[in-house]
Amino acid sequence: MNLAQALDHAFSESFPGFMSDDESLNAERRKNEEALAVLLNMWNTSLDADDPFDFNLARTLADRNRELCDLYGIERLENVNGTSLARRLSDHDLIRSVAKLQKRTEKRVAKTAGAGVHDLDIAFTEKPVQGVVCGIDIETTSRFPDRGYIINLGIAFMELSSTAVPQEGHSAYFGLPRMYEQKGVPLARIHQISWDDVSEKTAFRDDHKMHEVLLKAFTSFPVMAHNAAFEDSWLMLHMDGYAEARKAGKIVLVDSRDICRRIDVEVRTLPRESSPAALENWARRRGTLAADEKERHLGLDDVFLMLRTVQAEFKLRNMLTK
Repeated sequence: MNLAQALDHAFSESFPGFMSDDESLNAERRKNEEALAVLLNMWNTSLDADDPFDFNLARTLADRNRELCDLYGIERLENVNGTSLARRLSDHDLIRSVAKLQKRTEKRVAKTAGAGVHDLDIAFTEKPVQGVVCGIDIETTSRFPDRGYIINLGIAFMELSSTAVPQEGHSAYFGLPRMYEQKGVPLARIHQISWDDVSEKTAFRDDHKMHEVLLKAFTSFPVMAHNAAFEDSWLMLHMDGYAEARKAGKIVLVDSRDICRRIDVEVRTLPRESSPAALENWARRRGTLAADEKERHLGLDDVFLMLRTVQAEFKLRNMLTK
């Protein structure tokens, strides 16, 4: 599918409620997700000053697909790969994050990082990090943002110093369609969120006041998350104004998992299958999580754990100014 075809499909009217058989529902889902993949790729790779299209078109198509997946049965798609989740941040994003935390130019960081940012670890330790970061974590009902819902979000702020503690922590739950009262909250085995937690709550997609508050925070401070490509992919399709601000360079993302992989020297000596850069395992090595404790997999708890673990790593590597 090319861009013209993807735009035509996004503009076309669709009424998921009139599709009753599995074959029709699944065929329409595949078309939606193929078109959305083309639109996201065009949006993310376009270097033009003007946006290639109104991003509301992509968000609306994702909304349409989400409704269709509910009708088909989201649980039946759990092992079916989608296309709306980015695997990693771009090299440019990674360079920007280091430059922002070190308060120096992207050009200087890029010069040290080299081709493919293979030496970004060296750039990270050339200068100390400083300033305040905004930590976030979300819990969702699917891996793919065009199929599921954001049901919990945690956010907190912390200065990058050796004695700082996370400040202004906030946690919020968000609603789901009523059908999940009977079906159960998807992926509850991971996040342990029940219907009682989300009952009568506003869906994140419809919580425009929350979007405004988050956008103000995200454009004021670097946004840190563990595997930030996950949060980024979801916020692109669920939060009004996020994709536009991101493309305009107003949002800087910091991936704490990438930080772990690059500057924690122990990662290179541990078996890959042991997931050494997973937040839980990293936190245990840095003493911010006891050996008999487990990662909570709930927004605010994980934000606090991530911020404390990043702080411990920076402190160990003498990367803090105070």
